[in-house]
Amino acid sequence: MLLTLVIGYLLGTIAIGLWAAKRVRTAADFAIAGRHLPMMMIVTTTFATWFGSETVLGIPAKFVQGGLGSVVEDPFGAGTCLILVGLFFAAKLYRMTLLTISDYYRERYGRGVEVACSLIIILSYLGWVSAQVTALGLVFNLLSGGAITIPMGMVLGTVSILAYTLFGGMWSVAVTDFIQMIILVLGLSVIAVFAAEQAGGADKVISLAVSRDLFRFWPEPTLTQIVAFIAAAITMMFGSIPQQDVFQRVMSAKDLRAATRGPVIGGVCYILFAAVPMFLVTSALIIMPEQAASLIADDPQKVLPTLVMEHMPLVMQVLFFGALLSALKSTASATLLAPSVTFVENIWRQFFPRRSDRQQLWAMRVAVLVFSACVCAYAIALQGTPIYEMVSAAYQITLVGAFVPLVAGLYWQRASTQGAVFSIVLGLLAWVLFMATGADEVLPAQLAGLLMAAVGMVVGSLGPQSLIRNRHGSHHHAAGL
Repeated sequence: MLLTLVIGYLLGTIAIGLWAAKRVRTAADFAIAGRHLPMMMIVTTTFATWFGSETVLGIPAKFVQGGLGSVVEDPFGAGTCLILVGLFFAAKLYRMTLLTISDYYRERYGRGVEVACSLIIILSYLGWVSAQVTALGLVFNLLSGGAITIPMGMVLGTVSILAYTLFGGMWSVAVTDFIQMIILVLGLSVIAVFAAEQAGGADKVISLAVSRDLFRFWPEPTLTQIVAFIAAAITMMFGSIPQQDVFQRVMSAKDLRAATRGPVIGGVCYILFAAVPMFLVTSALIIMPEQAASLIADDPQKVLPTLVMEHMPLVMQVLFFGALLSALKSTASATLLAPSVTFVENIWRQFFPRRSDRQQLWAMRVAVLVFSACVCAYAIALQGTPIYEMVSAAYQITLVGAFVPLVAGLYWQRASTQGAVFSIVLGLLAWVLFMATGADEVLPAQLAGLLMAAVGMVVGSLGPQSLIRNRHGSHHHAAGL
């Protein structure tokens, strides 16, 4: 019965996505919805993209083990990222009327930096989309009572997202996000009220969290703890800024007001609403104490689904899995679209410059299809990796490789092409070296990479510019400086 209802819901979202696809006529319609989205849809699509498998399954699993301090990266860092985008990046980038974030790197630094940053951005999506696909596999496995294996569930999940993303691009993603966010917020809110009643009141749940010290946010006052805390906070806070999915939402806005305020409101809503799954997992400790304890020891990601499946009536189960699928599908569809559009616009077009708009649109659809197959294979290969780890690892590469050139290009007039190249090379080298040698136990690899990227930018930009032809003179007007 539950599986039938969930499949019905999936088919419904596919139908809505395909209906929205009728508005796609050009590559710009596919990539950024022709810049027609109102503020309300920018808010819902930024919120829904962020609210994925790690928010419903990953964050509560980390929270129940280590308290608020262990989830500084997501939701706190991730939500702050959207706020920073709205405050400091959206207006400057929106005025440049670009199709992808990598177009900015080309305008500011030239072709070489554009390709390097595009590859970094595309690579970063593998982990993030894989986390959504992994969770979809887990959902189908749970709902079918094990009849559908997790890898088979991953394939089914990928196909259900692909069905509308392939045709409708950003239009389909934005319209389905709008509906999925309503289901997500209503579904999880009703379940939280029901769980609080089962646990004997919300005050009981909160006092249990206090007694277990789960609200402790700040790290121990030791250098190692403080450095680890900062590294975790900035991974998604800064690492998500040079991401195509965030940029796509800004560029899809119909005006500057929607482009700047939409992400800020979306980010605030995300941080606040991410508390609901944490509340639910704490209530599970009261409702099913022994079961919860054994699940936390084995696989804490299963605590919430088990609570709903075994201790709640069918209506709540339908609401929960509807909300969970909404979260997964909205995130996965956005993250399948972003790297595919980047690949076609910033890499494929270098080799086929004289293609018509229709041919570019077809190339984007083929890229979505190919990337989906790669992600599905990668998720199956990584089966067993915690969802939270998959997501946080995805952002480290953009943090060390693409963040500094973006910020310096927008805010420092002397940033040069040579500075950008030094920044990318040194940032990635330091990050890889620290991970490979185990030095990240002393200084987290992503922090080392970020610091070296900043050093590379300053040294490369202020040093003699003979190594690499500097495009700064001809392009800093394009950057709005």
